[in-house]
Amino acid sequence: MSDATAGASGLIDYEATLDCVHCGLCLPSCPTYQETGRESSSPRGRIYLMRGVAEQRLPLEGLVAEEMQLCLGCRACESACPAGVRYGHLLEGARAEIDARGARGRLRRLSERFLLRNLVGRRGSLRGFVAGLRLYQRSRLQAFMRKSRLLWLLPPLARADALLPRISSPHRPPAVVPALGRRRGRVAFFSGCLMPELFGATNAATVEVLVRNGFEVVVPEKQGCCGALQAHCGDLRGAERLRERNRLAFPSEGIDAIVVNSAGCSASLKECGDSLSGAVRDIAEFLADVGIEPPRGRLELRVAYDDPCHLLHGQRIADAPRALMRQIPGVELVDLPGHSDCCGAAGIYNLTQRRMASRLQDRKIEALRRTRPDVLATGNPGCLMQIAAGVRRARLPVEVLHPIDLLARAYAKESQLDF
Repeated sequence: MSDATAGASGLIDYEATLDCVHCGLCLPSCPTYQETGRESSSPRGRIYLMRGVAEQRLPLEGLVAEEMQLCLGCRACESACPAGVRYGHLLEGARAEIDARGARGRLRRLSERFLLRNLVGRRGSLRGFVAGLRLYQRSRLQAFMRKSRLLWLLPPLARADALLPRISSPHRPPAVVPALGRRRGRVAFFSGCLMPELFGATNAATVEVLVRNGFEVVVPEKQGCCGALQAHCGDLRGAERLRERNRLAFPSEGIDAIVVNSAGCSASLKECGDSLSGAVRDIAEFLADVGIEPPRGRLELRVAYDDPCHLLHGQRIADAPRALMRQIPGVELVDLPGHSDCCGAAGIYNLTQRRMASRLQDRKIEALRRTRPDVLATGNPGCLMQIAAGVRRARLPVEVLHPIDLLARAYAKESQLDF
């Protein structure tokens, strides 16, 4: 380490900051720069701040910490960058440096770490918590609290409540689900932490589509959270513990792929640089590559597709989900205006940076007003919640679904045709 970087904890990758040539081609793709017009809120501006901290020219507190937290981590700048700067890697390191040196509010840091480690990161705790939320919804207490506006006495709780989807039954599949018909292969399913609890129907649809297309599905019992949320918030140690658990849980042999239906999770798992990384495939990527049996059931729907940031920019996957939905009879597929722009979800960003998240959410809602689809399809739980919350607030007649939900519906209609 050079003299310039002495005194820092080394979590900022100083050498990687030098890859940025400050050309500015990232500026038009950066949501926070587009909203604020501030150079410090752009990718190259933030990299300059990181470099200044590493060289001990700038304090970590104040502007630097604020800008690192304001960044969405959407990685659209990576798609635009001609120099191949690994901005997501740099941002996680900078946030870890902020965390390690206590450069942001202690209460906020401790509360985030507690919730992400002890609630999201612990399967039993999360299951119990979501079971309580399910009861809260089904007892109509949620409807009462919203109508009475009592929740707004505690604005953070009101924001969290507004994001809650209608919670379906949890997905608890057997350890092995056999293929239907001729077996084409064997895959492991990464069910995630939030997906089986908040989006159980989508996880069930994922398994159904896989077995319908001839794949035996293994669901490891001891798997858990991928660690993406923890890493995004600067808790690299907590993220690594979760990744190690998944390394031990998933088989290293005898499977064709580890299939994931959450874009944020698949991006995080692919970038671990370990035994899991090479086997991980997003569900749309996997099915588009192996080919599916086209469904015969028709869905007379106009579907607008919105790219999840960590699928498009983190994994460079754009065509696969579109190709799958185009195989559904009756579906008219259109791109949502601004489909490659972040919706403002970004992990827990829509809870910690409400104003910026709301401005980006408003862009999506305006695009939906102009496009007028029946369905908005996107492949990440955070995006599903963020856009659906905006749809409810705007009272738009739009259903927000994962692409795999549409495919499963088409297969279900096909089964009805056989009677």
